[in-house]
Amino acid sequence: MGSAWRIGVREDERTQLVTGGPFTVVRNPIFSCMLLTATGLVVLLPNVLSVAALACLFAAVELQVRFVEEPYLLHTHGQCYRDYASRVGRFFPGFGRLDQDAHFTHLPRPNASTETCMRRFLGHHVAPG
Repeated sequence: MGSAWRIGVREDERTQLVTGGPFTVVRNPIFSCMLLTATGLVVLLPNVLSVAALACLFAAVELQVRFVEEPYLLHTHGQCYRDYASRVGRFFPGFGRLDQDAHFTHLPRPNASTETCMRRFLGHHVAPG
């Protein structure tokens, strides 16, 4: 994540939208690894406590991502994030992609085109399609 690394969300903070590296596979690779680790714990120590811990972690991560992270990213990056989130799964490849119109319709949709977004955030020229 480089200089885009942050803990929590501050409305006045603007970071770059990271879509490379592990973010090409899932939108939340750190949370994905946390969930994978907790799942491994359930496999290694299958008891009520490990299952409850996995369920609590999943619920907490879902709430954080759906009600804090995604609205912030949509507000900050608008159509660029919508395009990215419609292609890349939330925690697992292919699962949890955002519908272009169904989610967060109350947030503004900037006029930036996908080409502009890619140039700005991926740092290279994209030929008009």
